[in-house]
Amino acid sequence: MKTMKLMFLILMMSGTLISISAYSWINIWIGLELNLLAFIPIMNLDNFKYSSESSLKYFLVQVSASILVLFSFLNSFILINSIEQLMPTSMFLFNSAILMKMGAAPFHFWYPEVLEGLSWANALLLMTWQKIAPMILIMYNFKLNLFFILIILMCMTLGSVKTWNQTSLKKILALSSINHIGWMLSMMMLNQSLWMLYFLIYTFISLNMILIFNKYKIFNIKDLMNNMNYNKTLKFYFFLNFFSLGGIPPFLGFFPKWLILKTLIENHFYFLSFMMIFITLICMYIYMRLMLQSLMMKLNENKKFNYINSYYVIFLNWVNIYGLIIFTVIFSIY
Repeated sequence: MKTMKLMFLILMMSGTLISISAYSWINIWIGLELNLLAFIPIMNLDNFKYSSESSLKYFLVQVSASILVLFSFLNSFILINSIEQLMPTSMFLFNSAILMKMGAAPFHFWYPEVLEGLSWANALLLMTWQKIAPMILIMYNFKLNLFFILIILMCMTLGSVKTWNQTSLKKILALSSINHIGWMLSMMMLNQSLWMLYFLIYTFISLNMILIFNKYKIFNIKDLMNNMNYNKTLKFYFFLNFFSLGGIPPFLGFFPKWLILKTLIENHFYFLSFMMIFITLICMYIYMRLMLQSLMMKLNENKKFNYINSYYVIFLNWVNIYGLIIFTVIFSIY
């Protein structure tokens, strides 16, 4: 089982690398398909309760997006005489298909449902690695226009508002991932190299949270509250990570958002900056509402401070606390 999973992981990574390093459209498409065909067995190898259903949904959505990608390529190649007129149409189809592949709004209808049926390890892969190829392909032909501005605002708005009344932590993280897609796309408008820094920090924070959830078998708010009642350290770490995920200073997640807002304001995108700040405040209000119950002491709460005997979890959380200071010092030097 482990050998099979390793083999499919290598194929999945190879598909991503083929897509982002390809010089021809057909190689891009082949890389995306190789990535898809390798990831579906990985989803099923964990024998998670709803993995088969999620893999089928994922397959249908990805195949639909792949057909659109292929059609956009063929549309340009076949009608080469009028390419100047058809190129915008082809690029619209291509960008829409790629946004669907990574679960960006308004093509996000499948994303929370698929993530809900995966194990925590596969959920992390879907939230992080599976976004690399689509993001870089969009970066190759990214042009600031009304289409992408609307996509950015929809990602941030829907990713925040739809979190309201959610009890599943996987769906909350899925919607948070959609919100962060909006931030990464906004960074691509002006500085295509800094989006990778944002992506790495987002991956680090997501890994940090999923390690805790996987270790303590936490899947929904009820599980979270039950575990928090008996472990003050877990409560402390959970707060840190959610504050960081929302971009609250002085945590690590604030650093890339500060860079993005600074860059947008310097380039006179005042309205977009205001909307992003406003939507982030809504998102943080919802996060605070989710955490409010755990702040209340219950009769069965263990008042003794229990330590987590997991050094990597402790280390990652302390990096989360001091990461903003570290990155600020590094950027001030260089």
